Amino acid sequence: MIAIRIIEITFPVFAIVITGLIYARRFNPDMSLPNRLNMDVFIPCLLFSVIYEKAGVSGLFGNLALSISLVVLLSGAIAFIVGRLFQIQAKTLCPTIMFGNAGNLGLPLVILSFGENALPEAVICFVVCNFLHITITSYWLGNKPDLFRPLFTPMIITVLVAILLSVADVPLSKTLLEPVRMLGNICVPLMLFALGVRLIDLRLSEWRIGMLAALLSPISGIAIVLAISPFIELTRLEQGALFLFGALPPAVMNFLFAEHYNQEPAKVAAMVLFGNAFSVVSIPLALAYVLPRFG
Repeated sequence: MIAIRIIEITFPVFAIVITGLIYARRFNPDMSLPNRLNMDVFIPCLLFSVIYEKAGVSGLFGNLALSISLVVLLSGAIAFIVGRLFQIQAKTLCPTIMFGNAGNLGLPLVILSFGENALPEAVICFVVCNFLHITITSYWLGNKPDLFRPLFTPMIITVLVAILLSVADVPLSKTLLEPVRMLGNICVPLMLFALGVRLIDLRLSEWRIGMLAALLSPISGIAIVLAISPFIELTRLEQGALFLFGALPPAVMNFLFAEHYNQEPAKVAAMVLFGNAFSVVSIPLALAYVLPRFG
């Protein structure tokens, strides 16, 4: 039954998130070091191993990557219009709606939905979204934008190195790749746990803008996916991954950017936290559509 399959997929995801939330309420941990390790070590290791061994160069420049880019950019256009209607600053609303939680939720969700063979598609979604997030947001929110600085983050450098090795057909031994894989395997559960810890900061004072983002993010993403899918050739697996990508809530990194650039961080935090809390409803609904068609 589809209902049982949805429970099988969502239970591990939300169980780890809830574990993080319960632990945070009891011990209020400082997640700055684990999050930095994830961003600088564990995620780059996952990206390197998957791109080098499975996804390859063609995946990062294929139709799935094009589709993800369109979902991101068109979501920004919709958010800009909605922001005008509700008198919300574009720099506050647009990035939050454009960039979904492709790391904390996207990676485990795609893998649990379609199996380990979907890891390349999940990584392509994450890499493309993250690259656009770092470059566009840094340029848009920064007072003195540097077009080249975002290219020197550990994740982007790792992707570029993996691409170069793949193109040059440089062989790497299994002995060398195995510790990279093992480090990469840490990132997904750690991201889910960190998301649960972040939810402890949920405040009701900005509930209106929070619920607006919680509804707008998956609705606009799914609508765009349905609109562009007939015009772009994708495999069955890519279509399923793209649909789940469109249904994702706002990325936690949106808050980090807003805080760094002082772009109404309280409002962005509410949108991120309400959006991810609402994913308890939106993700099962998305799976109910995806699994019979692409699972």
